Amino acid sequence: MIMHLAKPDIAGLVDFLKPLNDVIVKATALTEGRRPDYFNHLKTTADSLTALAWIAYLGKDCGMNLPIAHVEESWQMAEFYNNKVLVEYRNKDPDHVEWAKALKDLYLPGLRDYVKHYYPLGLSWAPAGLQQLFQYLLPQLLSETPPSQPKSGMSAVFKEISSGKAVTAGLKKVTDDMKTKNRTDRIGVVATTEKASRSGSFSFNRVGPPKLELQMGRKWAVENQISKKNLIIEDCDSKQSVYVYGCKDSVLQVKGKVNNITVDKCTKNRNSFHAACEIVNCNGVEVQCQGTAPTISIDNTSGCQLYLSKDSLGASITTAKSSEINVMVPSGGPDGDWVEHALPQQYIHSYKDGQFTTSPVSHSGG
Repeated sequence: MIMHLAKPDIAGLVDFLKPLNDVIVKATALTEGRRPDYFNHLKTTADSLTALAWIAYLGKDCGMNLPIAHVEESWQMAEFYNNKVLVEYRNKDPDHVEWAKALKDLYLPGLRDYVKHYYPLGLSWAPAGLQQLFQYLLPQLLSETPPSQPKSGMSAVFKEISSGKAVTAGLKKVTDDMKTKNRTDRIGVVATTEKASRSGSFSFNRVGPPKLELQMGRKWAVENQISKKNLIIEDCDSKQSVYVYGCKDSVLQVKGKVNNITVDKCTKNRNSFHAACEIVNCNGVEVQCQGTAPTISIDNTSGCQLYLSKDSLGASITTAKSSEINVMVPSGGPDGDWVEHALPQQYIHSYKDGQFTTSPVSHSGG
């Protein structure tokens, strides 16, 4: 909670956001006019800074999305140029690739998870009147000195012990009937009511309503779809993104090119599209890329069948903390069969000539 600040009005909010706005204006100015060197880097950075404006959320009627959604959508605008950096430098300079990945991690999951944990409903402002009280009490709190430490402590105890006095004279003697083993009012059995109450407590995950909608003209939200086999997104363009969340045993087709698609916390789901793709926290999903896809990221996923078309064979596939990842590619033969390749999930690290070398454990049938 911002204990010493009351919730601002519109004029106060402008002053509150002025330092951030000045930085965004300066960053945007660097991308205008004649295209500078590393334009995509600058554009990614400038567009991503709007994610920091989540602090401007003052409630459901303020005209903004909730802080988590604001951070995600702000990064989606920047990711278009971030993907260009990845494509341009993936075979030229790994430093630029690492920069692009690190910047994304800074926002997703970095800033998003921070906001989700601490401020999912926005900043907590001081109630009316508390600001004046805080300003009145703060000088007094800062001026108070802690009470003086007693000059005697354990040294006094040891001094008394060493003095030879009867330091245990004031203690009561424990009689036989006071000992635990002889007490008849205690038994070594836990009451069944207590055990039942503990076992009866449980937690559950709330599942929201199913969604398939375009939000603010930029983001398709496909959420909580269960056993739906005919989910289709047709009217889309390259400036939009698709976010698939919490779906199970469903089939989604994206008929058209979008900027990127994210599949999050889905189980036994099938998705068809042509765009940059991120698969995270999924289990047993199938993904088919029908057109070009510069990057495909698979993170914290168990079981993913990835189908690449002829046009998407040049995609850069990144995996982390994932298992059972199989990539199907066209054989090129007249029968149109698929050839399966298992991506390694185990590695051998060997120390040689002063450094470690890493090689994947070979898979049979790959």
